[in-house]
Amino acid sequence: MKQGRMKQSLIQQPLLSMAAWVACCFAGMGLDPRPAEAVNRLQLRLPVMEMTITLDIAQARTAAELIQANPDLQELDRAGEGAVLRLLNQLLMAPLPEQTGGVAEQMVGHPLLEQALVAASELVEVEGLPTDTSGRMVSDALAATYRDGQPTLLGLLQNIPGESITLNLQALAFYAQRLQNNWDDARQLVQQGTPAVPAPPSLLASAATGWTREQLSLSMAHRPQPISLTVVKPAGAVNGRLVVISHGLWDEPASFEGWARLLASQGYTVLLPRHPGSDSKQQKAMLLGDQPPPGPEELRLRPLDVRALLDGIEAGSLLPGTALNTRAVAVVGHSWGAVSALQLGGMGTTSRKLKDRCQDPRDPERNLSWILQCSWLTEVEHGSLADPRVTTVVAVSPPLMLLFDETSVPSAQAKALFVSGTSDWVVPPDPEAVTPLRRGQPMARGHRLVLVSGGDHFNLWAPADAASPAVLGPLILAWVNQQLAVPAAITFEGGGWGNADHDLVDVTPMLSSSR
Repeated sequence: MKQGRMKQSLIQQPLLSMAAWVACCFAGMGLDPRPAEAVNRLQLRLPVMEMTITLDIAQARTAAELIQANPDLQELDRAGEGAVLRLLNQLLMAPLPEQTGGVAEQMVGHPLLEQALVAASELVEVEGLPTDTSGRMVSDALAATYRDGQPTLLGLLQNIPGESITLNLQALAFYAQRLQNNWDDARQLVQQGTPAVPAPPSLLASAATGWTREQLSLSMAHRPQPISLTVVKPAGAVNGRLVVISHGLWDEPASFEGWARLLASQGYTVLLPRHPGSDSKQQKAMLLGDQPPPGPEELRLRPLDVRALLDGIEAGSLLPGTALNTRAVAVVGHSWGAVSALQLGGMGTTSRKLKDRCQDPRDPERNLSWILQCSWLTEVEHGSLADPRVTTVVAVSPPLMLLFDETSVPSAQAKALFVSGTSDWVVPPDPEAVTPLRRGQPMARGHRLVLVSGGDHFNLWAPADAASPAVLGPLILAWVNQQLAVPAAITFEGGGWGNADHDLVDVTPMLSSSR
């Protein structure tokens, strides 16, 4: 798995609500269609004195009725001045979206859901629930829940076969500590380093007017329909250089037009393709129950989208009459888009770590991005898709730990700038950037790692409606200028690509000297 307008998504934001997320977990367990008694006990394992509270949910219709039937809960609720009632209302009585049944049906047996269940297995424990891969009973349970007029998590539990379900809230403390550990190393590196000097205001101001924009489409052999793309071109002098920006999971080109506008104002032609199998439109269809989640094949298809754009320019079917250098192209990507950029830049994918580590929910380096990385297992051996025309890469918030083979870093033809935020809870910096790059000896190969103090998975973007190219625009421009040897006032080595609100620190020299 947006600045100013974050979207609902599995990677960009937890599923709709806690209730809907738990419901999808039950959906993925796949219930045996044989008749069985419904769950009548819900256990809450609290992170307080190892306390477990058992709720009889067979007849209850409201959270207040659950509390009235349990003396321990009554006492806790009185002591907390109604806090327990508020918690149970939020957890059990939140309405399930009408499309939950369709989402559950589409996700059953999908590798993305399988990995979500591995991640959730410490939180949700089921007793007496016969497992199967059909998922039919949960669809029936959801239908019964709506027929009963109680479309809530409590209503769903009352229609699921089994004996009891435990929500282990103690696991939340473990998850929080693991996330903290996955931030600590990066934050220490930032404190030891020297922040880059902020970019001059005049550079940021140039992105306001120095570009033109158009929407195009291009037919591609590997896609059944033409893909759409945004083209941002210089309004003034043109340097003949090409940059492609690849968006992340369930996102869209508009999220990164701020970067494109700054680059175009400095002479670059920028293409922003919409990846149809994993963009915001696909997410909307999935949440309506009309499509399954993105499949593993998208790991291969997204780089092919970029390759087809370069082929189209060379063949004259895209931007005809435009003199663009396609022998040395920069690809910039965010999250899954960063993965696509690195694939094109020559980093090889591997199944070795995916097979070894994807099934362990207690792995100390497990993080939210593993749900996506582990879902790519069936296609990962077809993911090494280097394109010699791609000579420089910017990978923002890249999932690296499981997917790529560190030994492929020396052979990658593109020089890569890796960027990670010290507060990224979707793709944490330590296991996903710092650790792999230590092993890959990046500085010796011309690659660099910049950490952003306080950067998370969403505040590093540059949406089209933002007032400026945001935190990373000058850094991306400086890197591309230097790697493509474009004469310019700002380069990576020359500095002046920092930010006044978030410290940007090149920590690459410290990777070989630190643990």
